[in-house]
Amino acid sequence: MSLSFKQLALGLALATGLAQSALAATCGNTGAGFEAWKASFANEARKAGVKDRGLQALSQAQYATRTIAADRNQKSFRYSLDKFMQVRGADTIVAQGRQRKARNPQFYAALERQYGVPAGVLISIHGMETGFGRFMGDSQVVSAITTLAYDCRRSDFFVPHAIGALKLVDQGTLTPATLGARHGELGHTQFLPGNALKYGVDATGDGRVDFYNMTDALASTANFLRKKGWKPGRGYQQGQPNFQVIQQWNAATVYQHAIAIMAARIDG
Repeated sequence: MSLSFKQLALGLALATGLAQSALAATCGNTGAGFEAWKASFANEARKAGVKDRGLQALSQAQYATRTIAADRNQKSFRYSLDKFMQVRGADTIVAQGRQRKARNPQFYAALERQYGVPAGVLISIHGMETGFGRFMGDSQVVSAITTLAYDCRRSDFFVPHAIGALKLVDQGTLTPATLGARHGELGHTQFLPGNALKYGVDATGDGRVDFYNMTDALASTANFLRKKGWKPGRGYQQGQPNFQVIQQWNAATVYQHAIAIMAARIDG
């Protein structure tokens, strides 16, 4: 029996869909399937615009067991606000933050003029994320973020950031050896790679965005907050217009409140 044109077209569409499904990267909960996933994910990355250097970095990525362990054990975000601020050293961040603002008021004033974000907010984030740059991570960014993109728990969230990391490698912003936090965050304020790609600012004017340079990192942080809807001159405590922008930086409620409280103490 001969097939009609419509039947042939339907058959081809189904076959194409099955082939694409077979090629799609499949998540996993152990390292066993990571190498196969990378091979499939390379196709997605290439279609998303990742070039040779980024694809090479993907091929070199290793399954990051410490990243998975950290992702399963984020206890501090379950603390009360008082306990969280104690554990994270809020009083120290505020004291050191005031000193940093006093030493370089023109720098923070220039950022506020350009982006509308007060010094206290940027300083609080900087202190909370890396202790003002003292510890920016000990995990390879590309391996960490691709591991999380592969891991089934939050694959959909991390896949765009994995693509972002590979594009940052293409640009020369990252290398496969660049170190960051366990969840693939990078630099002074711990940008996720997709956000780094989108909101990064070359504030030093040297022709590249360097998140391990404090000037670029804090300008990029201010740019992120402004692009997320920061309203210059408006409040940022809970219930005020800019608190919802702080919520865009980190999803943990206790973190959001801590940043707002410390920022107000630094800004005085």
